[in-house]
Amino acid sequence: MSKDKDFVREITRQGEDFSRWYIDVIKKADLMDYSPVRGCIVFKPDGFEIWENCQRELDAKFKATGHRNAYFPMFIPESFFQKEKEHVEGFNPELPWVTEAGGEPLEEKLAIRPTSETMIGHMYSKWIQSYRDLPLLINQWANVVRWEKRTLPFLRTSEFLWQEGHTAHEDETDARKETMQMLDIYRDFVENFLAIPVIVGQKTKSEKFAGAVDTFSIEAMMKDGRAVQAGTSHYLGTNFAQAFEIKFLDRENTLQFAHTTSWGVSTRLIGALIMVHGDDRGLALPPKVAPVQAVIIPIGPAKFRDAVNARAYELLSELKTAGIRVRIDDRPDVTPGWKFNEYEMRGVPLRIEIGPRDMENGQVVFVSRNATEKRTVAQSDLVFEVNDTLVNIQNEMFSQAKRFMEEHSKEVSTFDELKAMFEYKRGFAHTGWCGALECEKKVKEETGATSRNIPFQPLSTQKCCVVCGQPAVHQVVFARAY
Repeated sequence: MSKDKDFVREITRQGEDFSRWYIDVIKKADLMDYSPVRGCIVFKPDGFEIWENCQRELDAKFKATGHRNAYFPMFIPESFFQKEKEHVEGFNPELPWVTEAGGEPLEEKLAIRPTSETMIGHMYSKWIQSYRDLPLLINQWANVVRWEKRTLPFLRTSEFLWQEGHTAHEDETDARKETMQMLDIYRDFVENFLAIPVIVGQKTKSEKFAGAVDTFSIEAMMKDGRAVQAGTSHYLGTNFAQAFEIKFLDRENTLQFAHTTSWGVSTRLIGALIMVHGDDRGLALPPKVAPVQAVIIPIGPAKFRDAVNARAYELLSELKTAGIRVRIDDRPDVTPGWKFNEYEMRGVPLRIEIGPRDMENGQVVFVSRNATEKRTVAQSDLVFEVNDTLVNIQNEMFSQAKRFMEEHSKEVSTFDELKAMFEYKRGFAHTGWCGALECEKKVKEETGATSRNIPFQPLSTQKCCVVCGQPAVHQVVFARAY
């Protein structure tokens, strides 16, 4: 029994060292491994299946709103970046370059894709000639490279996986409608599929995407109180259209520049998922995204093993037929206690136990990952009960995360209070801001916190800037972030 307990003791407690806890969990849960290339990771099957489930859900949402998938090259000519000055300045520190191939220097060096606005802008200039070609709604599932100085698996890596949507429209109204539509799709996905509550709002000018007119984001709170930018949607205006000559003849036969948007989420959502829901027992996954939603564990003396296993496999087949992602663990050389700890640590939402007495009574035992109490369920009602339990787990995990965010969010009225909050506490500071870059910069320099966004539904009602005391133009969320 002590061996079973040692299995979980190998995970550092969150309160002791949150960063160490995070690394322990993702390694122990077998989600990833380090590659020999600095800042790059290998997605192991359990980790990649989480991304596949995210991808499947989002892809369906994109296609339901008229978007289609395409793929663009990962190598981008240097000259493309020179066409949009603000864009290249924003990404230049992170760009890796290819300067030779086949032992010969290239005539023009090539950047490895940090994002695809420039490449897609070039192609759109060829594809768009008339208003009849608009709107053009394309999404790409791809990998990108940004040579990060400090890396953390899933949350910030030199190479990562993502989707990036790029659309072109006749006018600003249509493009802005697209920008907000995609932002709301992200909000809905992160809250209802990943069970992560978010703050929806607009980025400040200093935090917006390089080359965008306006950037909008959803911000999530981790259990250490830090923020993760969980998704962004950008209205690019005609900036990239002018740089890449994306022009079309409008309905009056006049040449116009298209209005474009871009939007994306990445595998950093996996890191957020772990940090929002995990605990000292390890990973905790919402049922909708979990690779394995339920695990069946046969228990009891060896003399009953064959009969119990036979019934367990019948139940397995029944659940699989109903579309539930279920696994069975009938390893005879591993104790039930070890298995219980292992699947709790791996974050499987529901454990189903069946033994000889359960066979006699026509029942099974349910144990939810987010609640340790056991309850018996009739085998005849198994599919209904599993589905109902998974829905309840999903809802409760969102409620728990939302309560945590609310408990660690505070309205702040003075700069001293703001500094004290980030020195002694954790969480989100909601406060007033005059709109001046100098005040925003001072917060970052003296607290380490950055503006996350200007919420559409602000918690703060402050009438004065938290830094300078001048009238507040915006209510802003400040937080330390990953």
